[in-house]
Amino acid sequence: MRRVMLILSFFFAILLPTAAEEFTLKDGTKLVGHMSSITGDTIEVETAYGKVLLKRSEILTINFPENKPATESQATAAAKETAKIDDSLVGTLYTNKTAKFSLTVPSDWIINPDLTSGANVIAGLSSGDKMRFLLVVRENYSASLESYKGLIEIQARHGLDEYERLVDSHITIDGQPAVLLCYRGVSAKAGNLPLQFLVTLIPVGNTITRLSAWSVEPLFNESQPTFEKIFNSYHAVVENPPQK
Repeated sequence: MRRVMLILSFFFAILLPTAAEEFTLKDGTKLVGHMSSITGDTIEVETAYGKVLLKRSEILTINFPENKPATESQATAAAKETAKIDDSLVGTLYTNKTAKFSLTVPSDWIINPDLTSGANVIAGLSSGDKMRFLLVVRENYSASLESYKGLIEIQARHGLDEYERLVDSHITIDGQPAVLLCYRGVSAKAGNLPLQFLVTLIPVGNTITRLSAWSVEPLFNESQPTFEKIFNSYHAVVENPPQK
C-alpha cells in the first residue's frame, strides 16, 4: 500500500495541470509564465508583461510551483471540485456526465477517488489491483497543440530520471485529430521504480483533453493494448438540444 501511495503522489507531481511555470535562467533571472510555443532551440513564454523568447541553452531549471504540497484551503477547494464530478461505471461502460464523455474499460476496473484531486481532473480510474492507472484532465489552452505537447514532455523530463521518449505520433480519436505519446523513466520520488506512460492529447476548440495511462514498466507491455483500447473508446457525449 505504501508503494502504491508513493506512485500516486509522484504521478500528481507530473500529470496534473500546470497553470504557470517558473523559469530560472543561468544568469539568475527568474520568469513566471506559460510556455506558448517551442521552435527549434527557442521557447516562447507568455508572461504578465508580454511574450518572451528564451533559448533552451539559457534555461537552468523549470519549476512548477503548483506541484508543491497543497495548503489546507487548497485541499478543501480540490475536494469540493472533486465532489462535483458526476460519473458512473456500469459493467465496462464509464460515463462522465460532468465532462460529457464515456469510455470502455476492462471489467475489473474501478473509479479511483485517490486520483481525482485537482481542479482540471475530470476522471480517475484504475485496475482493481491498483497497478494500472488512468487519469483524464481537461484544460483550457489557446496555444498550439505542439506547444502543449512540449510542456507535457518538459514536465516528464523534470520528474523522471533516464527519461526516454518512445512514441510521438498523430492519431484520430472520436473523429478528432490527436497526438499519442509514449515515454518511460525512473522515478526517484516513487522508490526508483521504472515507469512507462501512454498519453493522448485531444484538442477541441480552446480545450485539450489529456488521457494519461501508466504502470510500472514490467507490466506495461501487457497493459499497453488495454490502454490503447480505452483511449480509442473515448467518446464525447453530445446532448440533444431541447425540442421547441
